[in-house]
Amino acid sequence: MVKIDLITGFLGSGKTTFIRKYVKYLESQGERICIIENDHGSINVDLLLLNDLKSPKVDIEMVACACGRDKTSHLRRYRSKLITVAMLGYNRVIVEPSGIYDVDEFFDSLYEAPLDSFYTIGNVITIVDSTLDDNLSKDSNYILGSQISFAGAVLLSRVQELENKEEGIKKVTEHVKKALTDIQCPKNIDNYIISKNWDEFTNEDMEKLRNCGYERSSFVKMPVARENEYKSYFFYRFKSTKDDFINIVKKMFADESAGNIIRIKGLIQAGDKWVEVNATRKELKVNELVTDGQEVIIVIGEKMNKDVIVSYFPGSTHV
Repeated sequence: MVKIDLITGFLGSGKTTFIRKYVKYLESQGERICIIENDHGSINVDLLLLNDLKSPKVDIEMVACACGRDKTSHLRRYRSKLITVAMLGYNRVIVEPSGIYDVDEFFDSLYEAPLDSFYTIGNVITIVDSTLDDNLSKDSNYILGSQISFAGAVLLSRVQELENKEEGIKKVTEHVKKALTDIQCPKNIDNYIISKNWDEFTNEDMEKLRNCGYERSSFVKMPVARENEYKSYFFYRFKSTKDDFINIVKKMFADESAGNIIRIKGLIQAGDKWVEVNATRKELKVNELVTDGQEVIIVIGEKMNKDVIVSYFPGSTHV
């Protein structure tokens, strides 16, 4: 049977960065891996950003949903993709979903025939930003807590950016504990949290993550108005220079009329290079890539004003 891992984490937590490190380690250990990018957009930006990982032992697949917000259609496509991938000789599949993912969907799918005869669940690893915003909404904290309740390991990202590492780790740990308490989850997070700088990970550290497993801790399910509160707007063929694009991103985060923008990520073509931007309110990463890309930008947030968001990308096609 094929071992399947789930990498969860709230929007902008660092899932894609971790997957890059995790996959390289698994590949070094002789594993043949398929990454499945499972999101509700017609084009998955994270797939484009991970494209350089492809090798004879690593492939990347996307679950595209041409039906917009049709959840039933998306789940059908996701299950079909898992069936296809199971036939291709991989010994590990890694699923990266959106940051507002309901982890029950992962388990429910794998407990149904025929997937239950193809896959064995390996690990659930939840990434938590150590610089996590204290002012997350109730819905956002619910998503955070519910994802952690399933984790075999809770991995803190960006610990190297903390001014006071000890205090910063204590602060984010207390935030996580409060999120778990709010959903009446009894999980003792101290037994699962890993706060080491990822750049300092040894092979022993990676091996522990490779075999960390998962735990389905109980918690109280709550209705989350994700269809109304959380939105993702995609923009295609947007033309801009690198500097102008960076300025647009900064202005959008500062624009209160735009709503609560949580993350902006994507690619534009600037001359003979591709410019990759991956931004949250606290961090703006910009890379220049020589490889082929696609002009696509995604804006993810909560209670956003679509008209304001669209106004920042004149001349583009948006959905």
